[in-house]
Amino acid sequence: MSFGQNLQYLRRMYHGMTQEELAERMGVSRQTVSKWELDAAYPEMEKVIELCKLFSCSMDQLIREDVNMCNEAYSDIRVEEIALFRYVRYAVISRKPEDDAIKHVKDWAVSHKIAQPEIIGWDFPYMSQEQINVFHMHGYAAACILPSGLELVFDNLEAISQENQKYAIITIKEPFNAPFTLISNAYKTLMLYMEVNGIRHKQTKEVLSCFEKEYKKDG
Repeated sequence: MSFGQNLQYLRRMYHGMTQEELAERMGVSRQTVSKWELDAAYPEMEKVIELCKLFSCSMDQLIREDVNMCNEAYSDIRVEEIALFRYVRYAVISRKPEDDAIKHVKDWAVSHKIAQPEIIGWDFPYMSQEQINVFHMHGYAAACILPSGLELVFDNLEAISQENQKYAIITIKEPFNAPFTLISNAYKTLMLYMEVNGIRHKQTKEVLSCFEKEYKKDG
């Protein structure tokens, strides 16, 4: 990835900034920005430093690395407000925890007569170094979003409520074509988007800091 391609990607990611707007911020002409993005000219070091400050990236990222991990496999990144919801969750720590956690929650939903349950999941962070390094385990939590008005019978899963929250969202159109690459790059792209736009990542017990959901739409 060239400097010009990186610059164009970061500019578009930054609130959809236009070449004219970036030129005004940098004190140059729009034609100069266009030449930078076409790799027909390069900015002075002072301008490179200003660009790094504006886009919250390092000089290596801007000049040498490939910051454009978002390709045709992903949707446009966006910020949406997710309305209040209640859920029950179940975490598994093993070498392959995802399937077990999701199956447990789906079985729970069936037992409670929840038709077409909405399942979400996330990496379970509370792992010891021994579990990770010695036993090669990782953790995964799956949750079922509870339909409004559902009264739970007593069991071993606690109902948790989350207030309205804003999330940065990305959609992977075919996640299982190359899951280890596509999914990890999607998370990296979201983190870059949040850094560039100054969005703070909440880390509190009351809020799910991130989660994923698999669904089908238009096939």
